Amino acid sequence: MRQTVVILDFGAQYSQLIARRIRELGVYCEILPANTAPAALAEATAIILSGGPASIYDPGAPRCDPAIFAQGIPVLGICYGLQLLASFLGGKVEATSVAEYGKTQLRLNQRDALFKGVSSPFIAWMSHRDLVTELPSGCKVLASSENCPVASFACPERKLYAVQFHPEVTHTPQGGKILENFLFEIAGCRPTWTPKSFVEEYTARIRRQVGDRQVICALSGGVDSAVAATLVHKAIGQQLTCIFVDHGLLRKHEAEEVSETFRKRGIKLLTIDASERFLAKLADVSDPEQKRKIIGGEFIRIFEEEARKIGDIQFLVQGTLYPDVIESGNGNAATIKSHHNVGGLPPDMKLKLLEPLRELFKDEVRKVGLELGLPPQLVYRQPFPGPGLAVRIVGSITREKLAIVREADAIVREELAKSDPEGQIWQCFAVLTNTRAVGVRGDARTYDYVVAVRAVSSSDGMTADWVQVPYETLATISNRLMNEVEHVGRVVYDISSKPPGTIEWE
Repeated sequence: MRQTVVILDFGAQYSQLIARRIRELGVYCEILPANTAPAALAEATAIILSGGPASIYDPGAPRCDPAIFAQGIPVLGICYGLQLLASFLGGKVEATSVAEYGKTQLRLNQRDALFKGVSSPFIAWMSHRDLVTELPSGCKVLASSENCPVASFACPERKLYAVQFHPEVTHTPQGGKILENFLFEIAGCRPTWTPKSFVEEYTARIRRQVGDRQVICALSGGVDSAVAATLVHKAIGQQLTCIFVDHGLLRKHEAEEVSETFRKRGIKLLTIDASERFLAKLADVSDPEQKRKIIGGEFIRIFEEEARKIGDIQFLVQGTLYPDVIESGNGNAATIKSHHNVGGLPPDMKLKLLEPLRELFKDEVRKVGLELGLPPQLVYRQPFPGPGLAVRIVGSITREKLAIVREADAIVREELAKSDPEGQIWQCFAVLTNTRAVGVRGDARTYDYVVAVRAVSSSDGMTADWVQVPYETLATISNRLMNEVEHVGRVVYDISSKPPGTIEWE
């Protein structure tokens, strides 16, 4: 049986980062809402209570069921999670006039399994105003700072541990060791979460779920759908038919490249040209959420139609990833944007979803792809959103705008590929903004579109930093865009990180 660490999310900005750190240690982890019932957690190997922006005494502050602490499951509370655990155990939490934000020096009061191999004093990242002023009965203080007497406490007999700081961030240099100690020394986890184990587990699971029935796969040509298709094909072979829908929102030459690549791999592939259909549905639609929902719904209708033509099809394979699920909203987590393959799905869809990558982050998908034998050039292909260029055109979509952004995107990717020999850029593209600017060509006034160039570095898509592209490269891109692409009158470079921005503009 797979070991699972559950993170109960209290609205923390770092919940996904906790999950990433745990998986990097070879342990499977998933994020669930804070109010998840204790019965649903009974099989968890360990539970982590995340941080959060609220005070535990705020009206409506998120809480978990205290019954989970009586199940004998090891628990680690982080920041808000420490305060909540202290309160539930009978301690006292109060607001203080001296807040702690940023790097803070802590000292160990007692040696314990949680801090095995951790030097004292040590630096940790703090972000709190409330603190524990009265320790729960039966607990002991493990660490303190100058302004926080209870920076960590534990009730070892019950395997309940808590830290006021954030061990998951790089600003806590020994944080990885602390998480490692909780997982392996306290919770008894084993580092068995590997690409090989995932492939073995899911091929067996897919065979059980599908049996001898036929399956279709939504194939976009991106790494997610490619890995999903290959994994399912490994499990059921010729029972799988992949369907590639050209919705008219693809990058330059993409339709031809996708068809050629997958037919060479011996996978059954149908190519559907539905560009007219999608453009008609998207006419005069400006709202990005509406765009995503229209595209997601239309994809499903096409797959249902093709499934009826093929025969008795019950399952649809999608390359849905864990970040898609998280960003589409779950429990205390806000809906950042409805991914077309999650929040954009129609409620009356007839096909059952088969989503073998739903538990994975992007970098984990790439590792699984390599394990399955996919070529590196496909595995490390830049991500491309399912709604395609529709979410790279701000405002309504027209054929003219699509032609502009398609040509602009090709130039941006070509020039940035030349200037990125180390592979620092995770994703780069052009965005056609809804802004026009006055310019001059020859002796005539122009009033053309502003194109934004975006290049980011990331590992999993949950966070991203803008890339400091050399000025010479930006100058070349700007010159080519304004000289080679009609109706581009100005070029800007996006220097927003995620968060607070997202990678795509819509």
